[in-house]
Amino acid sequence: MSELTLLLLRIGFLVLLWAFVFGVVYSLRADLFGVKVRRMPEPAEAGAPAAASPGAAAAAPAAPRANATAPVADRPASGSAPRSGPKGGAATSASATRIVITSGPKAGLELPLGNEPLTIGRSSESGLVIRDDYTSSHHARLVLWGEQWMLQDLDSTNGTWHDGARVSTPVPVTLGAPIKVGATTFELRA
Repeated sequence: MSELTLLLLRIGFLVLLWAFVFGVVYSLRADLFGVKVRRMPEPAEAGAPAAASPGAAAAAPAAPRANATAPVADRPASGSAPRSGPKGGAATSASATRIVITSGPKAGLELPLGNEPLTIGRSSESGLVIRDDYTSSHHARLVLWGEQWMLQDLDSTNGTWHDGARVSTPVPVTLGAPIKVGATTFELRA
């Protein structure tokens, strides 16, 4: 072999070796720090015109209301499962027995609700795994405080919404009130 051929083989081997090292470092970084989550578009301001596309309303969380306890129309959104009854009352260990996903990739899915805390997120370690671009690895948690179910946001990128209001501290869950995590909405029902 000529000197030039040997030099080109050495350089090619070094380039291949560095490409492998960068691939391993990138993979480790993604495993240790997670993949960056895209931020959801900000909700439309009150009085602003409605979104032009029908899917746009499902992608953005509902705007927070000034009074989170004000009644909301009991009509389900198109394409979502019908509600089992009127919204209201505290979601306790006795009254809330299941989680019903009303919109999102897993719409129509019902899960039994036990007495253990339930973590919600993209991570396979979560009790309720939601795989979409707007959900953090460990997004939110449902915790039983005494007899009352509480919803806690786990410092997620896009926030957690309960009955149209953003959750910043643990809040008591209302039976039948929509809970929005990423692009998925679900409710606690009897």
